[in-house]
Amino acid sequence: QVQLVESGGGLVQAGGSLRLSCAASGRTFSSYAMAWFRQAPGKEREFVATINWSGGTTYYADSVKGRFTISRDNAKNTVNLQMNSLKPEDTATYYCAAGAFGTYSPNYHYWGQGTQVTVSS
Repeated sequence: QVQLVESGGGLVQAGGSLRLSCAASGRTFSSYAMAWFRQAPGKEREFVATINWSGGTTYYADSVKGRFTISRDNAKNTVNLQMNSLKPEDTATYYCAAGAFGTYSPNYHYWGQGTQVTVSS
């Protein structure tokens, strides 16, 4: 069982940066791939970024590639999402997830409650 708690969301102007963090409980954190998804009002949840168990492999949605960076610290049971050059279309609730490496939400069995990111133009 893994419990996930996100933090770091907020309001930022376009072009600014935010760093999201996800704290995980449970001894098996390092055995899971971790991912970030997001959901904007009226839209389906979409994949943002994922990182494998060791941190050696990452994958990003085209919409965030080159602007966002996912990282993890298995000693601290945390995964982070550094978001730079933010755009209004990045506005969404961001969710941390744990499961099998991939871009599909059904791969991930554990989900956080989400943190709101709002980017003003």
